[in-house]
Amino acid sequence: MVFDGYDLIVYGTVQSSLISETGWGLNKATAGTIGSMAFVGMMIGAIFAGRMADSWGRRRTILGCAIVFSIFTILCAFAPSAPVFGVLRLLAGIGLGGLVPSANALVAELVTPKWRSTVATLMMSGVPIGGSIAALVGIQLIPAFGWESMFLVAVVALMVVVPLGVKYLPETLTPAGAAGRAARKAAGKGHAVNEPSGFSSLLRAPYLGVSVLFALATIATLFAWYGLGTWLPNLMQLAGYNLGSALTFALALNLGAVAGSVLTAWAGTRFGPIPTAIAAAAVAAGALVVLVSGPPVGVVYFMLVLAGVGTHGTQCLIIAAVASHYPGHLRGTALGWALGTGRIGAVAAPQIGGLLLAAGLGVNSNFLAFAGAAAIAAVLLAAVGLKLKSKLPTSPSLTSTGASNV
Repeated sequence: MVFDGYDLIVYGTVQSSLISETGWGLNKATAGTIGSMAFVGMMIGAIFAGRMADSWGRRRTILGCAIVFSIFTILCAFAPSAPVFGVLRLLAGIGLGGLVPSANALVAELVTPKWRSTVATLMMSGVPIGGSIAALVGIQLIPAFGWESMFLVAVVALMVVVPLGVKYLPETLTPAGAAGRAARKAAGKGHAVNEPSGFSSLLRAPYLGVSVLFALATIATLFAWYGLGTWLPNLMQLAGYNLGSALTFALALNLGAVAGSVLTAWAGTRFGPIPTAIAAAAVAAGALVVLVSGPPVGVVYFMLVLAGVGTHGTQCLIIAAVASHYPGHLRGTALGWALGTGRIGAVAAPQIGGLLLAAGLGVNSNFLAFAGAAAIAAVLLAAVGLKLKSKLPTSPSLTSTGASNV
């Protein structure tokens, strides 16, 4: 998850350098398009890796995705042109996108239902930690060694994280769900049940309505989160700050997200992931609207911390709710569905941000767009809560503690 967050911020840290130093002929709009390539890959990776994790096992899927992400991120440092760079970012994104649903499915099965929401949210704190690392590293590495050095950091994933995963990662699901069927048989059903799986199961009763709402809420949330992550350093430079100051604003956003992970982990367990997610999304929307008024720099930092708390916290809680709502044989697929379709927001955000700037609408247009997305997420999550309350009266723990499976 740290490398997911690092990848979120790393393109924002090098974007100005790619425009001004590479000779690739990039402008704001084309730079936004290239920024979206990784998110296209993440969408592909999330959708298919979630399904693979349910069929082939969590461990093999996680390790394979980590290797793919690491190799193609390292190769980005040697890209000779913008098209090659974009393709490499797309391929790296496929690996990275597959990691998130697979890791969340694994974690959901390693902890008791009572602590599932808390542990999943704390694990996802790795995302803003990685973003904070990218901002801190960028302040030092880019002036000294150039933008290429930011992508060589992925060597750490290939040489350290992957070997540790090979040695220590457990497997919680055997291929084709055999373990699940055996467990159901042992529980007294008398015979193994061939549970339907795959995306078709998510898009029919009793999961259709909630699956669609979860997907739409994730699209809106990731639009706000990835839009800020991609454009914030550049937006602050356009607002008159130098690169170092702009990156400290990105650091504030990610530190807020780290704090938000801890806060929402506690609140999600205490009040339920859906009610807490609604509040977090509303906080993010309000904080981003305040930025439009041009407040003093101290207030800007505080609002960015709140935006980090709200946007990332909302996404963590959505993941926790999805992991609790679906049974084990559909969990990876459901997480892949929500996160994969949700990457539509991540793909759109860099491009829309660039188009708004290219149209001369200014920095505030971006903040308003991201605030609007957070507000929409709050409304969609409220609809999720109402639907779960009306359709699933026998599972109150999803909306109160996030601890039950359907």
